[in-house]
Amino acid sequence: MKIAFVGKGGSGKTTLSSLFIRHLAATAQPVVAVDADINQHLGPALGLDEAEAAALPALGEHLPLVKDYLRGTNPRIASADTMIKTTPPGAGSRLLRVRENNPVYDACARPVELDGGAVRLMVTGPFTDADLGVSCYHSKTGAVELCLNHLVDGRDEFVVVDMTAGSDSFASGMFTRFDITFLVAEPTRKGVSVYRQYKEYARDFGVVLKVVGNKVRDQDDLDFLRAEVGDDLLVTVRHSDWVRAMEKGRPPRFELLEDVNRRALRMLEIAADATYGLRDWERYTQQMVHFHLKNARSWGNERTGADLAAQVDPGFVLDESVTASA
Repeated sequence: MKIAFVGKGGSGKTTLSSLFIRHLAATAQPVVAVDADINQHLGPALGLDEAEAAALPALGEHLPLVKDYLRGTNPRIASADTMIKTTPPGAGSRLLRVRENNPVYDACARPVELDGGAVRLMVTGPFTDADLGVSCYHSKTGAVELCLNHLVDGRDEFVVVDMTAGSDSFASGMFTRFDITFLVAEPTRKGVSVYRQYKEYARDFGVVLKVVGNKVRDQDDLDFLRAEVGDDLLVTVRHSDWVRAMEKGRPPRFELLEDVNRRALRMLEIAADATYGLRDWERYTQQMVHFHLKNARSWGNERTGADLAAQVDPGFVLDESVTASA
């Protein structure tokens, strides 16, 4: 299952995504965790120290390798240089699977040991001073989008992406790449503003959106969220001494997380599992092609000097059955 955590800056989405990743790892489920946030805090939230987090390989720095591997023998892609972040797979493309070993994971992923197991962690890389004035953060997340386009995951396999704050993912089609999106919202007007943006933008794309209320202190906070987001409110998360200890660099064993918050994480897993039966791979592929053609017309053709519409394989549908032959 492909899962996104989104929300405004400071909402607690990185903390919540890290807790969910720990919850999945504690039940020995395979997880690929991806930090696609501009602030790159997922590694430390999973227990890495500053030096370990800084040493993680950046996906953006390995983009040529990623493109070359995913291109495979696809005859519709003339060269890796003509691949852009929205390039869809076709016959001959190499696909990524959660459980496998491959050159992309070898170069760009690192195992993170948690007290319940281990996960693969991938990071986009930080937005540095060298990027100012010459690039935008979407160029950093392009490698993530390209990997998601070529990813085939099955039941009980999880890809958890900590997205950049706000509604930036709507600058491309990446918001349609997930089985479910958890929007972390505080019980404030600003806290629910990103929810309204997501709800409006995603309305026509079949995006499954659920709200996780964070920093909820009392019944008044809960009533506010229910009034603002209605049935999209899935669960709320309470104050956590475990999280406070983790933020100080001294996390207790994960099994000591408060029962109320453990139940909340289980609710997230149940909601994610429920979306498996709703999967429509044909629609998923069509949306991929839709955004690729849109990006090709707006900037891709000019930048690459190629007609990127020719990369679309009209007979190809990405689903679990194509992994063996692709």
